[in-house]
Amino acid sequence: MNRHLPGLLVLGISFIVSPVRAADAPEIRTPPVPPTPRINGPGIFGVRPEHPFFYHIPASGDRPMQFSADPLPAGLTLNPATGDITGSLNAAGEYPVMLHAKNNLGATERKFKIVVGETIALTPPMGWNSWNHYASRITQDIVLQNAKALADSGLINHGWTYMNIDDTWQGARGGPFNAIQGNEKFPDLKKLCDDVHGLGLKIGIYSTPWTTSYATHIGGSAENPEGAWTKPAGKKVVNKKVLPWAIGKYSFATNDAAQWAAWGIDYLKYDWNPIEYPETREMYDALRHSGRDIVFSLSNNMNITNGPAIGKIANSWRTTGDIKANWTSMSTRGFGQDKWRPYSGPGHWNDPDMLEIATQEKNQPGLTPDEEYLHMTLWCLVNSPLLLANDFSETTPFTRNLLENDEVLAVSQDSLGDQAVCIAQTDTTRVYAKKLEDGSRAVGLFNLGTNGVATVTVKWNDLKLQGRQSVRDLWRQKDLGTFKDEFSLPVAAHSGEMVKIAP
Repeated sequence: MNRHLPGLLVLGISFIVSPVRAADAPEIRTPPVPPTPRINGPGIFGVRPEHPFFYHIPASGDRPMQFSADPLPAGLTLNPATGDITGSLNAAGEYPVMLHAKNNLGATERKFKIVVGETIALTPPMGWNSWNHYASRITQDIVLQNAKALADSGLINHGWTYMNIDDTWQGARGGPFNAIQGNEKFPDLKKLCDDVHGLGLKIGIYSTPWTTSYATHIGGSAENPEGAWTKPAGKKVVNKKVLPWAIGKYSFATNDAAQWAAWGIDYLKYDWNPIEYPETREMYDALRHSGRDIVFSLSNNMNITNGPAIGKIANSWRTTGDIKANWTSMSTRGFGQDKWRPYSGPGHWNDPDMLEIATQEKNQPGLTPDEEYLHMTLWCLVNSPLLLANDFSETTPFTRNLLENDEVLAVSQDSLGDQAVCIAQTDTTRVYAKKLEDGSRAVGLFNLGTNGVATVTVKWNDLKLQGRQSVRDLWRQKDLGTFKDEFSLPVAAHSGEMVKIAP
């Protein structure tokens, strides 16, 4: 499918674009990335006092590129060739900075705010997780190969940052902290962390407060004070609060957090069920006192009654069961986030699970191109962490184009952190809207029907707006004009569009 805008027709109160399709190619909505410099990613970044600071300025455009920043706070250093900012800051507070990037074709600048305080992950994390594609096949070499492919593809220049290892990396306890060490598949996790950081990326890891992980590897607690563990015999049956898939008498949260900090880990997926406050608090405290900022992500499927308490200390939490690479699984999770909105905001995010974009899963049909557009549109609007689960060595031009739209990603990374909710619906359509920091609205127009195109309309009254408003198509990065009272757009079946509406 190939859609473009053949013409604009202003009808006073509505706007209609007729989609043009070609069956021989997947749809490409986003214009090519220009060779002139453009600084992308969030406009804000949080770090705790005296913790290591690491931020890679995501900037698209031809290389070589030179970076600078002013005024760069004392304690930080900027590598002008890579755009990596490192160091540490001691004093809490806000530090406004102007970032600059230039190449042979031009120069650009962008406002950026560093916030030193207790809250990190001020915008939803963006990156990759190993499980949905690789599962137990993951190795140290595969993680590094995908990290290099992400960097080489240019996705790093659009804010994709975290390379997260899921279950099956774990060996026995040992080392200076009596912490979980890597197994034969991960012989040198410190080197892996250094290698990933050297690419300008960050790295995550997996654990559980249970004695045994879902994939039958050692967990973060034990029935003995040494932390010795034996793989369970027989068929795996995961029963809530029944050993070995339950919390043991002795916790090693502090040991493990200290080891992760020493390696240079930046993100933790902490996985068990039911998610409850005591073990969440214990790991939060361990991470907080590890000397390093480690994003704290909870899995699996938290009960909403824990939102008020756990939502204040975790950086994200799964609101659903595991997503699958099919329409029903993706759509029911994405369109079910409204009730969770009170707990979402900067540093604390609802998580309907990973992105099923360009994935290959056993016995799963995958998503169509239109469904992938809806998936990306909806996840950006509801402020979900954006974690891919694909093989980057097989990334197609269509997928790169889908993941490089900086105007769509900016809705996810907006500093206000407002989660979109449904403001209008019919049997087969939905309209979602969220406020942005600049006072505008990001609006998603969705067609959940199975056949044909549906005209989806957003009304200014539903947005609490009046008068004429300008509308910009964010996927195609085109201004569409100014409109009174409402705006309409035809949306393909199982697809979504995103526009920005401003006075």
